Amino acid sequence: MNVITPQFVPELRHEPGHLPVPHDVQEAIRTLLRWAGDDPTREGLLDTPVRVGRAWREYCAGYEEDPAVHLQRTFGEVAGYDEIVLLRDIVFHSHCEHHLAPIVGTASIAYLPTDRVVGISKLARLLHGYARRLQIQERLTAEIAQCIWDNLRPQGVIVVVKATHGCMTGRGVRTQGVDMVTSKVLGCFRDDPGRRKEVLSLMGHC
Repeated sequence: MNVITPQFVPELRHEPGHLPVPHDVQEAIRTLLRWAGDDPTREGLLDTPVRVGRAWREYCAGYEEDPAVHLQRTFGEVAGYDEIVLLRDIVFHSHCEHHLAPIVGTASIAYLPTDRVVGISKLARLLHGYARRLQIQERLTAEIAQCIWDNLRPQGVIVVVKATHGCMTGRGVRTQGVDMVTSKVLGCFRDDPGRRKEVLSLMGHC
């Protein structure tokens, strides 16, 4: 069996623009490959430790940002608009903190502004900032809603997340075609059933 010595590890041949992957991270991935039953020294897996290391830096990029930053710039010139703002079916990818398996789904985010609104792309950025961390869906849903509530001070917030979980579809019970749906409701949407029903209908959940 060939042995990879430090001078031949792919880290030393990293491409411009990519951060080098530390040796201990690469070795941890090789250990996992061996434990899974494969040979990390075979040709098809030689660069896998570097690729996986880089991929996980990207998957977990949310740890390097404060998602609330995306809500700092708001706009007051809304011509008297005082109805619901909704961004529906935003696709996201995350990873389960229990098995590191993919969580893939969509989120719908709605709020009722007081006197200011935020650019709609910022709601998607907010979602991705929290999704690009190890997560459970319940916490992801609550974090998005609470961040909007704390920073925009709206009259109400609703976040609905629908996702499939690789830890359920690819292992364990291995059940396909099942979505998990979570919601977080704050402010007037929690207190006023009519308002809540209106938003959920716009989201397609009623």
